[in-house]
Amino acid sequence: MTGQVLGEPGSVAHMDDIRINVGGFKKRLQSDTLSRFPETRLARLLQCQSKESILELCDDYDDTEKEFYFDRNPALFPYVLNFYNTGRLHVMAELCIFSFSQEIEYWGINEFFIDSCCSSAYHCRKMDQDREDWDDRSDEGSTTSSFDELLEFYNDATKFDKQLLGSARRRVWLMLDNPGYSVASRIISILSILVVLGSIATMCMNSMSEFSLLDSEGQPTEDPRFETVEHFGIGWFTLELVARFVVAPDLLHFFDHPLNVIDLVSILPFYLTLLINLVVESSPALANLGRVAQVLRLMRIFRILKLARHSTGLRSLGATLRNSYKEVGLLLLYLAVGVSFFSVMAYTVEKEDSEDLSTIPACWWWATVSMTTVGYGDVVPVSIAGKLTASACILAGILVVVLPITLIFNKFSLFYKRQKQLEIAMRSCDFDEGIKEVPSVNLRNYYAHKVKSLMASLSNMSRSSPSEQSLNESIH
Repeated sequence: MTGQVLGEPGSVAHMDDIRINVGGFKKRLQSDTLSRFPETRLARLLQCQSKESILELCDDYDDTEKEFYFDRNPALFPYVLNFYNTGRLHVMAELCIFSFSQEIEYWGINEFFIDSCCSSAYHCRKMDQDREDWDDRSDEGSTTSSFDELLEFYNDATKFDKQLLGSARRRVWLMLDNPGYSVASRIISILSILVVLGSIATMCMNSMSEFSLLDSEGQPTEDPRFETVEHFGIGWFTLELVARFVVAPDLLHFFDHPLNVIDLVSILPFYLTLLINLVVESSPALANLGRVAQVLRLMRIFRILKLARHSTGLRSLGATLRNSYKEVGLLLLYLAVGVSFFSVMAYTVEKEDSEDLSTIPACWWWATVSMTTVGYGDVVPVSIAGKLTASACILAGILVVVLPITLIFNKFSLFYKRQKQLEIAMRSCDFDEGIKEVPSVNLRNYYAHKVKSLMASLSNMSRSSPSEQSLNESIH
């Protein structure tokens, strides 16, 4: 009966031994043996005064047989028995570390009790298992994200079925948004890349004195040839953006996509400059707005970001930076600490020997250049102590930069692989006869990690060793 008091003779508190059943494996244990480790689950059973408290520690309790039932793996329980008899834990080489760790945690046994003969190998294998689990989670995240993006692409494609001229609009949408989808999309992609590069090249050449022209008043003016290229580029970019907007499956969420925002930003400075010039011409008092127009003209450099639509690497880089803010923040933190430390060191040893390093802010610039291994050479230490400090600063900078960069590179490889898989899946989609099913995705990697621990726990445990002989003695 629930709530029954067990304090009378014959109850758990007064038993000399208790009977336990672990997944069909039955064993009778002495109370004195269990009470040596009062923090463990079996020892806490001895303190129970009611059936409710007993069921908090075990899965079932037989009042008649006075037997405690635990729904746990019976193959791992001999290790627990051996612990109560010897006071130490032993780990066989064929055991799954993850399962063993969970099992001893359930029984309330600390990893501190693992014997010295097994402790080093156990912790090394556990660290390796944690590293493999991180890789599996990364692969799983890659596959899951790819599948989610593919489903989003598929859902967008299905929206055309209920729209006017949906089939034709879908073909144009696929041609504009998927550079490798067809021959026409590849031609458009190549032309768009050439226009972007031509626009950037003319902007750079326009800043060179060899190509500068002067008007009748001696003021610099833009070369008509460059203006022609600029206007053609703006016309192409505008046509491209308008076409994408017209055939978009969801107009309300069109600018939720970062690449569409980049397309808008690439043409916005041109039209704002035209508007400002018109305002300045009509109102001479607002001549200062001309400086704003000059700043906007410099914003044309953002057109280089349009190449991300046609480059898997650039899109992967953007996704990596977006998901690596912790690593980037860690890198900046390391650099900030190193720059602060070595700038003070350089100021201390160089303030009397070098005028360039006579203030701490001046030393910040030197430390930043040195830690990033750029080394302009405009500011250098002259004393021996200063050169030693510079050497330490450069070596520390290499270590500081390399450590987070490795993590960022691993993420970049992950996102690049995911992006390539996504592109291949999108290009294999055929919508000519309507959409019948979701494009197939290989989810083998998605589920592989779920099977790994199960297979490890079912591995062969027939090898014999001194520790295993001790376990067999505990059983019998």
